[in-house]
Amino acid sequence: MNLDHLLSSIPSGLREPLIAEYKSITQNYFEHRWAPSELSGGKFCEIVYSILDGLGKGTFAETPFKPGNFVDACKRLENYSLLPRSFQILIPRMLPSLYEIRNNRSVGHVGGDVDPNSMDATAVVQIAGWIMGELVRVLHTTSVLEAEKAINFLTERKTPLVWQSVEGLKRVLNPKISIPDQILLLISSSSNKTDINDLNEWLDYKNKGYIKKLLSTLHYKRYIEYNTKTNSVELLSPGATYLETRIEKMKITL
Repeated sequence: MNLDHLLSSIPSGLREPLIAEYKSITQNYFEHRWAPSELSGGKFCEIVYSILDGLGKGTFAETPFKPGNFVDACKRLENYSLLPRSFQILIPRMLPSLYEIRNNRSVGHVGGDVDPNSMDATAVVQIAGWIMGELVRVLHTTSVLEAEKAINFLTERKTPLVWQSVEGLKRVLNPKISIPDQILLLISSSSNKTDINDLNEWLDYKNKGYIKKLLSTLHYKRYIEYNTKTNSVELLSPGATYLETRIEKMKITL
């Protein structure tokens, strides 16, 4: 997914930091580095604000900037009546909440409090994904189909059991998880069909014949759709239901 291409209408001085911060948020989340994910969420807010402010004024700042009073500045975005409603109302009202997670959570907790870092990071990655999806939806300069695929990827549920590199390599982080369950986890982490060659690389399992046999079994159970003509697989609803139940019952953790 080429975000640089999809968001080419945004000047590079804002587009490149936006993409870098979003990738940082998701990368840290995949690696269970909760606090860095939250900090990137704060930077992400400032970049998105700079973009919306530039769209409203008709003139973009060369680089992202931090307004003196972030909440008041977001409220002023509602005055740009020519902006799409999501840019004028929805996102400006989301940004202060996302910013608040970065500034005032996990600070000064007394003994016995539950550490909120994990659930806060989940909120950050989901809200940031939705905002990125909306930016692509409104500003994309490509085909509707490509934009829809990008939005689906950006807004899909992120699974921290699966690590993903910037280049697209994926790994299940708990090697104790069975290979069939690893297959389902890896497939579930993608919004589109998964290429078998990519799946084999992600699994890093030498016996490719065994993987092929497992795919056939999962296909028979209707957990996945295994298409030998296109050499691809995708998760079916029974497989998604099984996977959610399996994770919950096993209490799979890193």
